[in-house]
Amino acid sequence: MPANVTSLTPEPFARALQELTEMRWRTGISADEIGSPQRIAPHSVAIAAELVLDDEPLATGRLILLHDPAGNDAWGGTFRLVTYVRAEVDLEMVTDPLLPDVAWSWFTEALESHGCDASALAGTVTASYGRGFGEMDHDPDRAEVELRSSWTPLLDPTHPLTPHLAAWQDLLGQVAGQPPLPPGVASLPVGRIS
Repeated sequence: MPANVTSLTPEPFARALQELTEMRWRTGISADEIGSPQRIAPHSVAIAAELVLDDEPLATGRLILLHDPAGNDAWGGTFRLVTYVRAEVDLEMVTDPLLPDVAWSWFTEALESHGCDASALAGTVTASYGRGFGEMDHDPDRAEVELRSSWTPLLDPTHPLTPHLAAWQDLLGQVAGQPPLPPGVASLPVGRIS
């Protein structure tokens, strides 16, 4: 995970990088640092994550942390989190007109449940359906939901990044149909119905 902290790295961003490095992801999530956008903010870091259950990938996502010590009027702060998460869903779900609203509520409820101080929430939810033709005629039909969102977190010594990371991991689980369990509760193994 992120290790490129130098003496020129602003202390708030260095602290966020340290929290990202120390994040303990839930079982089944693997996260790795990837290239981050260089033109949007003076400081940035990005991760890609995948949620896997029984060797089957259930959801993927990317999370980008941007930092501009001078602040950014469009963000309303000095930090911005940008993400997308995507997962396959049942074919019946993709036609449900409430799916976008439900998926957006997964995002906002994840932030609320972890006590994240966040503002300027923005995003889109896309539900898509695909059917193969020609050489792909025998491939099964696919339905996916994708949530793209961004928000301005309040990050300072008393408002850490970790709750935002925990909320994002919960969102990844929700989109995959694997919501977080209360502490002390274990999930039972179940087969996935296609």
